Amino acid sequence: MLRPILAAAAAVAVLAPVAYAPAAYAADAQLQAAVAGPQRSEAHKARDAHRHPVESLSFWGLKPNQTVVEISPGSGYWTEILAPYAKATGGTYVAAVADLDNPKLSDGARKGRADFEAKYADADKYGQITYVGFGPASKPLGAPGSADLVLTARNLHNWATQPGMLDKAMKDFHDVLKPGGVLAVEEHRKDPKPEAANWSDGYMSEATVIAAAEKAGFKLQARSEANANPKDTKDHPFGVWTLPPTRRTSPFGQPADPNFDRTKYDAIGESDRMTLRFVKAG
Repeated sequence: MLRPILAAAAAVAVLAPVAYAPAAYAADAQLQAAVAGPQRSEAHKARDAHRHPVESLSFWGLKPNQTVVEISPGSGYWTEILAPYAKATGGTYVAAVADLDNPKLSDGARKGRADFEAKYADADKYGQITYVGFGPASKPLGAPGSADLVLTARNLHNWATQPGMLDKAMKDFHDVLKPGGVLAVEEHRKDPKPEAANWSDGYMSEATVIAAAEKAGFKLQARSEANANPKDTKDHPFGVWTLPPTRRTSPFGQPADPNFDRTKYDAIGESDRMTLRFVKAG
């Protein structure tokens, strides 16, 4: 676990937030086209105001002809952008999903992977997506030094609660990236408040994330405030999941509370998030 290295993390030198002018995004017309494309669901498009896809991907250094590995893509918010972008630019999109070789994998996780593959099976829209297993006992994400960019969005707080998983994940990312390759991180940000015990509210500090990445051999190259939300007070009754898009109204595992007043939480919007760019030295 990461608690013993937090003292060292406090001494980590972090770069000033990187700010880009809007004109910086106009150059990559293919990225703009992928974000605006009809292949994207309305539900995902509705989240763009909170997730800033062009700004984030430009900050992380997405370019044509890259091999991009997305970790645990969920419903496919980034898939609907990255897969068509890779198809249009001669790149490769790799989805790191449930590890079918894991005998302990739940039936629900197996079905989730099957549903995801079916959802994005249209090669005319998404190109030929490559799939690789990822989990506590998974094999490498690809050949060593084969990827240009690894993206993980809102996953680290889950791995941090599983002994050894965050370290394994970071090592997997480092191994698959080329020297100079980028680890792109988006995560719910607890700063300036102290973290909850065992990250039970879903928020992490930047120091924790930076320490975990540096332990694996990454160097923090830059950070952006593209996904900052100053309205997020980070003290919600059901953690970060109280906010959109989850919008939880009761503790995990309990029925939704129809009387819960969501007004102020919906007004906050999605969480305040760190947006970090790490690089593999070499």
